[in-house]
Amino acid sequence: MRKTVALFLSGCVVSAVAGVSTAFAGANITVDAGTGEILSQEDAFQRWYPASTTKLMTVYVAFRMIQSGQITLDTPIRITALAAKQPPSKMGYKVGSELTLDNALKIMLVKSANDVAMAVGETLGGSSDKFAAMMNDEARRLGMYGSHFVNSNGLHSDDHYTTARDMAILTLQLRREFPQYAHYFDIEAIDYGGKKPQPNLNALIGRFQGADGMKTGFVCPSGYNLIGSATRNGRTIITVVLGELKLTTRATKAAELLAKGFETHGTGATIDTLQPYGSPTRDVAVNMRPTVCSKEVSGSDTWDGKDLEGHIVQGSPYMNRMDHEPALEKVALLPAKINLVGMEMNRIPVPMPRPDRSSVTDASNAMKAVN
Repeated sequence: MRKTVALFLSGCVVSAVAGVSTAFAGANITVDAGTGEILSQEDAFQRWYPASTTKLMTVYVAFRMIQSGQITLDTPIRITALAAKQPPSKMGYKVGSELTLDNALKIMLVKSANDVAMAVGETLGGSSDKFAAMMNDEARRLGMYGSHFVNSNGLHSDDHYTTARDMAILTLQLRREFPQYAHYFDIEAIDYGGKKPQPNLNALIGRFQGADGMKTGFVCPSGYNLIGSATRNGRTIITVVLGELKLTTRATKAAELLAKGFETHGTGATIDTLQPYGSPTRDVAVNMRPTVCSKEVSGSDTWDGKDLEGHIVQGSPYMNRMDHEPALEKVALLPAKINLVGMEMNRIPVPMPRPDRSSVTDASNAMKAVN
């Protein structure tokens, strides 16, 4: 028989039903990127659904492949049938369309497009499953022992999970190993030829002093996630916020943790020495669906950059309105391969050269002479 256990802890209700848990409080961790010292934490080892923050691991695998010489930023990423079927957020590119890895990364990190992220995984890994295996290999190598990935975009699966501590480790590695690619994480908006530019879903960018990354995420079971980073006077702080109830509060919570992080010096505990803690249920992923996606609440990881801004600024003493038009990065598909009559060349059979009849006749006569 299924049993429901309700625990009232610090004003939060946590329940577990047959291996599925719901909660009204999220998990977070804030770390000094330079020293690895932990500045604050809450349920850092609690299993959680990462949603689109998964794309940071997709990016990390791509950077590692560039580093090893397997690919380049100009490597073509092809939209497959599977990629095109991914639900929003997405670009909606047609099957067979191609774009460079460079543009794919920008689209993934700003718009969080699931179709492009899936295409990156399929192209670089050979298939979605093979790329997921690569993600898990990297997770184990980095010591992210509370994580398991099944896809490159973060769409929900019960077997696709992480922890705040693990995502902090991944974020630190991205910043430490690949400083040359830091510009991908603080793009203010992309211009993809649509009716209007797409602002970065990370509302810290351009609104929190020194904000320079990293990624948002949302699916109903995860709630609203945000991994943020900021640099002031040469000091970089990162924070991982998982399971917020609203789109606005994930930004205001991250801003608060970052701001307090700049005022705090670690106690000596680091991300590497932090030992697992929490209740035995920490190994069961929290499911926020009943809370954030009920009929009374509509959940979405998209916004136009305007209607949300006033709510964020009004709700946080640490954020300001963006005081300029967002700087745009242009992205586009690669030109289609077209022949003179306007058909795609890769769909036209390549004609074989006609044989040289005189050569064939001479060769035949020569063979007869030899025989």
